[in-house]
Amino acid sequence: MTSWTDFSDAEEQASFDLIPPKTLAKVRMTLKPGGYDNPNLGWTGGYATRNTETGSAYLNAEFVVLEGPYAKRKIWNLIGLHSEKGPEWANMGRSFLRAVLSSARGIHPKDTSPQAQNALRIRGFVELDGIEFVARIDIEKDQRGDDRNAIRTAILPDHREYVALMGSMTGSQAFQPSPAFPASSSSPAPAVPARPSWAQ
Repeated sequence: MTSWTDFSDAEEQASFDLIPPKTLAKVRMTLKPGGYDNPNLGWTGGYATRNTETGSAYLNAEFVVLEGPYAKRKIWNLIGLHSEKGPEWANMGRSFLRAVLSSARGIHPKDTSPQAQNALRIRGFVELDGIEFVARIDIEKDQRGDDRNAIRTAILPDHREYVALMGSMTGSQAFQPSPAFPASSSSPAPAVPARPSWAQ
């Protein structure tokens, strides 16, 4: 029985040291529902969140590291869907989600086959909730100016470390990359910059 007067047998406090920048790891992304839908844009299931003050909309994402020395560590990011200030934040969000799907489903960036194009389509945000992919973990400043971990880049199948980190894929993630596109040491997918002030 847990005692709230004797803490001698309590677990040691977890370390909150930041994960080093440019660390590659397999992660699982889950979405915290915000209850905002816009069926005209394909936003269904209550996954999107809307800031009532600014009118911006986003996905509130949590990433859990699945394997390696940082297993079970969590990282949080917002993925832009809309900003009243212009299309930039939404475009960054779409680019990031395309890279997430490519990483999760093994789609080489040069693969333009109908099968690959189809694998970049989803029925709704529900398909992104729980998706697993290879990410690059970096460090950025939060709104208070403190360092924090962030995930803005998904690692694609042409990266030399992708196969070792991703492992086998099952279910909806079982799309197999074309053997015509071997892994290389090319750079990862374009990064999604931190949320700018106008997207708050």
